[in-house]
Order: sequence, then structure tokens, then C-alpha cells
Amino acid sequence: MKMHTKMLLAAGTVFAAMPAFAQEAAVAAATDTTAAAVGSALGWIGLAVGILLGLAVLGGTMGQGRAAAAALDGIARNPGASGKFTVPLILSLALMESLVLFAFLISLFLQGSISAAINKALGIQ
Repeated sequence: MKMHTKMLLAAGTVFAAMPAFAQEAAVAAATDTTAAAVGSALGWIGLAVGILLGLAVLGGTMGQGRAAAAALDGIARNPGASGKFTVPLILSLALMESLVLFAFLISLFLQGSISAAINKALGIQ
């Protein structure tokens, strides 16, 4: 087969399949535009929750890293005071980690309510 015949055959196949794909999209769009709009808005909210969870984790890890670096620097300068650094360091690391865990729990609750709202908007039980 010549090259232009192959290209013509490929183009004909692609253009013949387009109406079938367009028909499904038209039927889906015509069913309920309100549900689609609600689902889209909730999708953006879900994306925002994911980004904010990532920022919370990033902030928590940066804070923990700086706290550990400062404590290790203090211990390196005065090894005799390592006992005085240990308890406050572990306490501060636990408090920083609890903030990240709270952000994680909030995102899980929001994910559940977003999923429930999408299912309600789409009429899924």
C-alpha cells in the first residue's frame, strides 16, 4: 500500500469513530447538567483539600527538621546538656506531628463529605 492510502485509511477510521464518542458525551451532558456542575465544583474542592494537606505536611516536616537541627546543634556544642534537650525536643516534635495528623483527619472527613455530596447530586445511593 502506498503511504497516502494508509494515511487516508487512518484518517477515515478516526473520523468515523468520532460521532460515536460525541453521541455518548451528548447523552451524558443532556441527562443532568446540575449534577455535573455540582460534581465539578466538589472536584475542585477536593483538589484544594489535597493541595492544602500537602502544604500542611510540608510545613510540619520543615518545622520538625529545623527543630531537630537546632537541638542537635545545641547538643554538639554542649554534650553535657543533652538530657535537657531530649524531653523538650520530643515534646515539640510530637506537637508538630499532631498538627499534621489533624490536617490528615480533616482531609479524610472532607473527602467523605465530598463523596457523599457527589453521590447525592448524581442520585447514587
